[in-house]
Amino acid sequence: MVSEKYIASIVDGSQALALLLPALGERQSTEDVLATVDGLFFTGSYSNVEPQRYGGEPSVPGTLHDAARDATTLPLLRAAIAAGVPVLAVCRGFQEMNVTYGGTLHQSVHAMAGLSDHRENKEDGLDVQYAPSHSILLKQGGLLQRLAGGVNEARVNSLHCQGVERLGVGLVVEATALDGLIEAVSVNNARAFALGVQWHPEWKHASDALSTAIFRAFGDACRDRMRTRAGNGALFGASTQV
Repeated sequence: MVSEKYIASIVDGSQALALLLPALGERQSTEDVLATVDGLFFTGSYSNVEPQRYGGEPSVPGTLHDAARDATTLPLLRAAIAAGVPVLAVCRGFQEMNVTYGGTLHQSVHAMAGLSDHRENKEDGLDVQYAPSHSILLKQGGLLQRLAGGVNEARVNSLHCQGVERLGVGLVVEATALDGLIEAVSVNNARAFALGVQWHPEWKHASDALSTAIFRAFGDACRDRMRTRAGNGALFGASTQV
């Protein structure tokens, strides 16, 4: 299952056909998936990437993991980017992108000296939890700054306890929080759109200019992919990844 907000952002924000992929790991061929879709959206989740995937210390007791998702998304994400399939990754998906490229994660950002508490207050209503809570600094001339219309800063929501520790090889920092935590990355020399963000642009995406631009750009990239595949007689669709 996947939250409807992710589906709505693809259908309404990217104007694409949403297909949900089950997390079946090796039981579902990566090659078959990539031959079927025109883009992949790696969503957020309450679960965390298992630390063994990046050589981290064991998680504290009670941490939610999803081994089936890890087995599905980690190989699929890198294969998609290598094949020129557009990729948008948010929250857990953003962390998966970093791990996929050999990066590591802070498991408790709030416990790290010099870093802020990036968690939401779970006692607040969803509108408060997902409201913009801090600023990010955009890389000059980067993909995200271009999507943002050239501004230097933006306001984003923050609902995560994990974050990038060591940046993956081949990833380019697109934005940082004021405390220096990496908030967005792109993939250097990617053949198609490949962006990961730590926040949740899917939440009320149509009411935020940067969120609107992100999903529009992803949809445009999917349509470019569709036209290429249509020339080969293939079916098309953009997909949300569970």
